[in-house]
Amino acid sequence: MKIVVIGSVAAGTSVAAKARRNTEEAEIIVYDQGKDISYSVCGIPYQIGGEVEELSALTPRNAAWFKKRYNVSVFTEHKVTKVDHANKQLEVTDLVSGEKKLENYDVLVFATGASPFTPPPFNQKEYDNVFQVRNIQDARDIGAYSAKQPKKALIIGAGFIGLEMTEQLIHKGLEVTIVQLEDQVMPPMDADMTFRVEEHMRAKGVNLILSDTVKTIEGETSVERVITTNGITIEPDIVILSAGVRPNTELAKEMGVELGASRAIAVNKKMQTNLPDVYAVGDVAESFSVITGKPIYRPLGSTANKMGRIAGDVITGGDLEHRGVLGTGIFRIFDLHVGQTGLTEKEAKKEGYDVEILYNIKPDHAEYLGGKELTIKALADKETGRILGAQAIGQGGVDKRIDVIATAITFKAKSEDLFHLDLAYAPPFATTKDPILYTGMALDNALKRNPLLTPAELIRRQNSGEKLQIIDTRSKKDYDKSHVKGAIHVPLAELRERNVELDKYVATVTYCNKGVTGNASQNLLLNYGFEKVYNLSGGNKNYQSYLKMLKSKSK
Repeated sequence: MKIVVIGSVAAGTSVAAKARRNTEEAEIIVYDQGKDISYSVCGIPYQIGGEVEELSALTPRNAAWFKKRYNVSVFTEHKVTKVDHANKQLEVTDLVSGEKKLENYDVLVFATGASPFTPPPFNQKEYDNVFQVRNIQDARDIGAYSAKQPKKALIIGAGFIGLEMTEQLIHKGLEVTIVQLEDQVMPPMDADMTFRVEEHMRAKGVNLILSDTVKTIEGETSVERVITTNGITIEPDIVILSAGVRPNTELAKEMGVELGASRAIAVNKKMQTNLPDVYAVGDVAESFSVITGKPIYRPLGSTANKMGRIAGDVITGGDLEHRGVLGTGIFRIFDLHVGQTGLTEKEAKKEGYDVEILYNIKPDHAEYLGGKELTIKALADKETGRILGAQAIGQGGVDKRIDVIATAITFKAKSEDLFHLDLAYAPPFATTKDPILYTGMALDNALKRNPLLTPAELIRRQNSGEKLQIIDTRSKKDYDKSHVKGAIHVPLAELRERNVELDKYVATVTYCNKGVTGNASQNLLLNYGFEKVYNLSGGNKNYQSYLKMLKSKSK
């Protein structure tokens, strides 16, 4: 059997390595049009910023290593230009010599990855100070240009790469401006969570321009000045394009491989395409949601490695299958860590779920040992109690909590299951009631007896004219500093005596600063016979953040 793989980064090399582990009988050949193989795309921003000293650290393996270790022939700077699947034959061009050759195969694997999207008007011509961040050559080019000591950077796009590059360029002393088409950074997340990121970025000196695009460029060989659609003028020394990626499907489409709804290659759980003996893996292939079962496109190195291993196993007689993804991701922006897994609120509602939403604001570990505030937004399906997703922001402990919830979702855990997890506790690492345990407890309570109300839902109900009884249970000092519109002040300590002043038959909302005292007040009123009592999720702190977001987006 002759296996030919097109592409040699995460997915392609995983295919070859797993196939070889399973059999010594197959001939395995890998072609890649680039110079480097098996490199870490995700590490490039940190090398550019200086956290990774040598670029070679991101390219630990080369073609010679693969040949010696796995007896796999890897040909770099070789481009597959045509595929004749009827005859199982490829046309391959040597990009150095220009020579062409024909290559036969028994099994063909597309690991062609994805290419960065170049937004107009940057695609009009070549500029010597405009760069993408997708491969090792991009890192070399940016490193070479940095010798000119640019002072001002313009970044187009505020996804993973855009934010990571922002952090690293700020660390290097550059003045950074981001222009983002959408009205928030990290569009896959919910806006009320990413607003916290936006505030943090602006506090660190980032000039963040949302809901805008570059309309015109001035300069011949270099970008000297850009003018946005909203009339803002920016004069950058260097421009980084990070406006997302598109799967490299052209070659596959030409030979009749079907694309999925996401416009990536459609595959089954064994990474097989619609054509026999043709597979697709990594950023060129479509995945599917663990929760909904529907196709989704999440180009991440971790998923690419997994897909490659599965295909390599299946091709050589194994029975591995892809089990889908949750879209789990995490990034660091200065001293803030931001992660997500599963469905966001907007995605869950689009899928038709009736969701309970919790904002859990707690320290990531004991405050007396330096624990810092961690905000978790978690969702549960009201019908089944199943955890659907979570987003978390904080200075520590985000990865741990997101990974635990991702595991829980994968095994179809309900809210109550989170509370019963036996998690590691010691003051340097967690609180006695870990944020995960509290998330499960609060969501389970909300589903059974103690309903939560988000700031968005509270404001919607108020604006619709619904009669609500809103109780601020904090101190008078906190109430005077800021409070929910229409709230009356009744501290928890006085609520047992003063509840007679309230109407038991009017929908009531209790709140404190972050949620705990509000919940205690909610229980008290329910015990006194109040018909419907909500606790404002995340308390006044979350409510004021939401108001601030609405104000900023309306400008």
